[in-house]
Amino acid sequence: MRSVPPTVLRTLVCGALLALASCGWGARTSGQGERLPAAPMGVTATAGSATSVHVMWNLASENPRITRYEVYRDTTKVKEVPGSEHMVDITRLEPSTSYVFTVRARNAAGVPGPPSRPVRSTTPAAVAADGTPPTRPGSPRGRAVGDRAAQLSWARSSDARGVASYDIYQGTSKIHSVGGAQTATVVTGLRPGTAYAFTVRARDAADNVSPPSGTVRITTAPGADDGRGTAPAGFRATTHRSDGAYYIDLSWTAPEVDGVITEYRIHLDGRPVTSLVWGGSPPHGTCSYSFYIGREADVTHRVRIRAKLPDGTWGGFSAERSVTTGQRPTR
Repeated sequence: MRSVPPTVLRTLVCGALLALASCGWGARTSGQGERLPAAPMGVTATAGSATSVHVMWNLASENPRITRYEVYRDTTKVKEVPGSEHMVDITRLEPSTSYVFTVRARNAAGVPGPPSRPVRSTTPAAVAADGTPPTRPGSPRGRAVGDRAAQLSWARSSDARGVASYDIYQGTSKIHSVGGAQTATVVTGLRPGTAYAFTVRARDAADNVSPPSGTVRITTAPGADDGRGTAPAGFRATTHRSDGAYYIDLSWTAPEVDGVITEYRIHLDGRPVTSLVWGGSPPHGTCSYSFYIGREADVTHRVRIRAKLPDGTWGGFSAERSVTTGQRPTR
């Protein structure tokens, strides 16, 4: 989720067009003739607290396909994320310290491209024994900017020792952070024709977080791909019996979206029954899950699944499958 101040939105768009034009010819190649990834563009670093910095960048072109990004603090690699991600929090830093970050991409063969331009961020001073959060951000406002972006603004929060950053939420998902001096932003990478509910929380240097602001509800303009491609594909449901009990076994292919999917919601017989959340590295491609359903045979259930997308909204439902305990599933 890329976020920039409204005043530079036009510059960002023009810069993206220039980047696309420049990547179309004269690309660097390795000694074996492989096309190297370009240096990541639009890299920014913003202190989130006295011990953390939020680093983000623009996703690179898919030619060549990027499989991962590496984030460096000076010359030390501190984070590595999948190629579908373009932001990360660097933690365990020192207060009142200036840091320099760069980002580089690697292609499917593991060949790295050149590093991005360096960006600098200084963490604020540590605050001893501060247990008081900032006040709630006030007067939140917003509007859709075309079919894939939203402009947000809010009134500044107050804090005894100053606000370090603002966290932007879509529903219950934190999707981005901006510096404490910033009270407006443009959130991009949204889906066309989709309703969003944004809130803002202030954070101080001691990592105290304010209550959420009021909710800003925005619906992006319709587009050519409204909601399509967000449903899990190849969804299958079967049952098995173990130790006298029946279980439903699910498998599906994760939808291809801009980011990583870490949560799915399972609907059984027309209502949500559980959320599946990966605490470690979420699987890519084929996923599977099994859950207890009861001890009685010949009971039919309907099941389907949907993904929580990186922008904080729920994607489309998979196809619904019917399964009967003790029998083969129907398609």
